[in-house]
Formats: sequence, C-alpha cells, structure tokens
Amino acid sequence: MEYQKPLKVYSAIVLSMLFFAISFVWFKVANVSYGPLTIVLSRLLISTIILFIFTKLTRKLVIPDKKDFKYLLLLTFFEPFLYFMGESFGLQYLSSTVASVIIATVPLVAPVAAFLFFKERITLKNLSGIIISFFGVTLVIIQFGVGMTASPLGVALQFGAVIAAVGYTVVLQNISDRMNTISIILFQNIIGSVYFFPFWFAFEKNRFFNTPPDWDAIMAIIYLAIFASTFAFIFITYSVRNLGIVKANMFTNMIPVFTAVFSWLILGEILDLQQGIGIAMVIGGLFIAQVSFKRLMKKHPPIPRT
Repeated sequence: MEYQKPLKVYSAIVLSMLFFAISFVWFKVANVSYGPLTIVLSRLLISTIILFIFTKLTRKLVIPDKKDFKYLLLLTFFEPFLYFMGESFGLQYLSSTVASVIIATVPLVAPVAAFLFFKERITLKNLSGIIISFFGVTLVIIQFGVGMTASPLGVALQFGAVIAAVGYTVVLQNISDRMNTISIILFQNIIGSVYFFPFWFAFEKNRFFNTPPDWDAIMAIIYLAIFASTFAFIFITYSVRNLGIVKANMFTNMIPVFTAVFSWLILGEILDLQQGIGIAMVIGGLFIAQVSFKRLMKKHPPIPRT
C-alpha cells in the first residue's frame, strides 16, 4: 500500500543513522584487543566481499574507466585512508560521544570547501549554523573552570578526519555519473585495503598474531563491516533516492544523540549537563545550516561517514 512506502524509507534512514552512530561504540569494543589498523583493514575486507556479492546479484557493479580510476585513487586516499586514520586513532583518546560530535561537523565544513573550490556562496544561515555548532563542540570538549577535558591529540585527529571527509566530497565531484554509489564504495574498500595493508603489516601484524582471539572484539569488527560499512550505505542510498538529498541529510543530526545513548548503555559513558547542552547546540547549528543547503547539496552532496 502507498502509506507503507514512507514507513520503509524512514525506517531505512533511521537504521542507517543508528548503524553509523553505534559504529563509534563497536570500535571501542574492538579496540580493547585489536589495534586501529587491524580493525579498519578487517572491516574493509569483509565489507568488500559483501558489496561485491551484492553488486553482482543486483547487477549494479560498474567497473571504473581509466579517468574514474585516477580519481578513485585520490578519493580513497581521503576516505577511507586519511579519514579512518584520524577517526580510528582519535577514538583511542576520546569517548565515543565526543568523537561523534566532532565528526558531525562535516556538513558544516563542507560549505567552506565549496566556497574555496566551487565559488559557492556561504549564506548568513550557513555561517550562523557553523558558529553555533562549533561553540557546541567547545562546550563538549572544554569544561568551564577546568579547561580542556578531551585529549587535544584526539580532538586534532578527529578534526583531521573531518578535513579528510571534506576533501573526499571535493574529489567526488570529478567522478563521472556513470558509476553508482555502491560501486564507488566497493572500489574505495578495495583500494583502501591496499593503502592500509603495508601500515598494518609494519605496525600491527605481530600484535594481531600474538593476541588470543577475543570474540567480543571480533564480533564488533564483523558488526562494523556488515552494518556500518555495508548496510548503512545501502539504506542511505535507498533513502536519498526516495527522500532527496536535503531531507535525508537532516537525519545525520541524530548520530551524536544515538551515539550518546549507545555509549551510556554499552560503555557506561556519562554526559554532564554542559556536554548535553553542547550536543544540543551542535545539532541545532547543523539544522540551521542545513536548512539553507538545498542548492549547495544538490551540486555537492556530502557522503555519510562510516
């Protein structure tokens, strides 16, 4: 029936946001036994297998031509390589909630890149949302009367991931419309695995083989690969196709809230009142800024993070 379609679409978008949100928690669980490079490389390899099977069954696999492959190499360098380097190593120094709040600022930094590279105008609403959200981030990482409660290195690494994600959206504009989203993600995973392997081999191979199997950590990695790196992208693609880029992207505001809930339930992380107000300001600023992103996002849509 017709009323079922909106229910399916909104269920898909909410599920994708849930998977993106809980990925910060699953990383923390996996990181108890395994290093960041092991976690990232494993989830990329597992997701590659799943996406390859999916694209073959649905006949959606598009092989990149020489021009697209050149841009895919650069695209993958920004994400997943630089993005996951920043996010994964940053998560070793920050709580899941703080990390998700910082990553949530990606849609706010994107207009700055659009202005620099594509001469897109930054409106007053864009600027207001950016200022409000970054003040909210300040409330989350800096405690009045105490100083910075979050690790400066962790914050720097997370903002490095934000910059990498914005670089990703800039390069993405050069890939032809011939390639669909699922095929792009599949080849990103393949190339990303090649990028990460030498670093894993040099720095974490011995730790991996000397660590007794930790099934909680192993399951967390599998969950990351299946739900965060695979199904979340399939669901978000389906949602964007039915809701449009603008409406679908509004739901990214839910990620820090969901992460805070999952972090409390699974990891026992607790937010104080100031941090709660900071998260609310980040979400409010995102909403204000995104309301006026319609023209910008149609030309340069942000890609959800994993």
